[in-house]
Amino acid sequence: MSRAGTAAPCRVLVLRCPDLLAAADEPDAPVRGVPLTAAFEPVVAVVEEFSPQAEVLRPGLVALAARGPARYFGGEAVLAVKLAEAVCLRGFACQIGIADGLFAADLAAQSGPAGLLIPPGETPQFLAGLPVAALGSPELADLLPRLGIRTLGEFAALPAAEAGSRFGAQGTIAHRLACGLDPRPLAPQPPRLDLSVQQEFDPPAEQSEPVVFTAKAIAELMHAKLSARGLACVRVQVQVQYADGQELSRLWRHDGLLSALAVAERVRWQLDGSRAGGGRSGEEGAGPGGIALLRLIPDQLVRATGHQLSLWGDAVISDRVARAAIRVQAMLGHTAVTRPVLSGGRSPAEQALLVPFGDTAMPSRPAEQPWPGQIPAPAPATVYPVPLSASVTDTAGKAVSVSGRAQLSAPPAWLMASGCPAHAVISWAGPWPMTERWWDPARARRQARFQLITDDGNAWLAVVQDGQWLLEASYD
Repeated sequence: MSRAGTAAPCRVLVLRCPDLLAAADEPDAPVRGVPLTAAFEPVVAVVEEFSPQAEVLRPGLVALAARGPARYFGGEAVLAVKLAEAVCLRGFACQIGIADGLFAADLAAQSGPAGLLIPPGETPQFLAGLPVAALGSPELADLLPRLGIRTLGEFAALPAAEAGSRFGAQGTIAHRLACGLDPRPLAPQPPRLDLSVQQEFDPPAEQSEPVVFTAKAIAELMHAKLSARGLACVRVQVQVQYADGQELSRLWRHDGLLSALAVAERVRWQLDGSRAGGGRSGEEGAGPGGIALLRLIPDQLVRATGHQLSLWGDAVISDRVARAAIRVQAMLGHTAVTRPVLSGGRSPAEQALLVPFGDTAMPSRPAEQPWPGQIPAPAPATVYPVPLSASVTDTAGKAVSVSGRAQLSAPPAWLMASGCPAHAVISWAGPWPMTERWWDPARARRQARFQLITDDGNAWLAVVQDGQWLLEASYD
């Protein structure tokens, strides 16, 4: 028995493809000429040759229970080597981690160029020295060090009841992870009732967008069935039957609970991947003959612990927005509706990453990391996708320049942007010099930034690059 009073987690193998995970920051960018999910499909096919119960966490990340395959292939180390070799033959680099539980196995995979194998029973010791940022919670990563708790071992040493009382449900889950346990205990007796949901398409759906839209609707029905029995779903089986008799089935897992929107997202990934890995043609279509049936089966259930609604009822508004966004995507395409994700960077344009609504892409540049040269708060109200050409002159009408030592030729007096009338500069700050990627001649750049206020009441974020004045953004 573990310190939390529950059985220790089972042995889990996690396989990561770093190149594909990095590409997930740009969902629309193709990988080797095909969509990201299609590029990952050959890797999933390889993993399923070792275990038919592989769980796709997201494109680039897949997990499986290690016990059965390890016994068949002669041990966990042998299994990891054979699996890595098989993936490499498909042209992908990978990292493999094996540990007690999914959380530790994922961290073990990131612990070296090829990953790491944590012997049974040593997962708590492996986790103890890791920083609390490994929990993946920006709030706890900021709060715990200020309370003197810097490692997972120090956090795990707290009583579980105290962690839950002080940090809420998020703290309870994080404490279980720090102890090397699964985030939630499994339901001991899964219900014998059939909780699956399905939708037939007559005539068969030739496009994938209506199928994804339907997946959201029937996933809500599935969650209603689960909620009525006090259950929630963290793993779901998606079965797709085609009119030509073929069937594609896959297990999908989520780090948290699988919402209806998350289920619809995974249906999209599965359909995109099937066009490449399953031999189906068509860039937009659902395959020859179309899709005749979509079935969702809750495969792994946990006891629903509920969630705290926001004070002003934002959950209802968010759900209404989600339904509208899914409907627009069904009509105009997946990339027609995007949402901003906070990213790291020095310029305002770099700090906003637009991803299709429903996708869970994480930025490759974490926003919480230090970014020397970043413009301090408050952030500009309007950021121009393409900086506006501008002209800044002194009182004599000569262009203001900045030397390599960040010395101004004269104070800015007049600003003229994109052919508009010139306005007097009544206040200014800067320059703030910045040199980026000096080691890469193709991407290196040197800039000097200014904040300018003109007599019409507007405030601007301006930059000088290669002797040219540009307006990056404006303040309200």
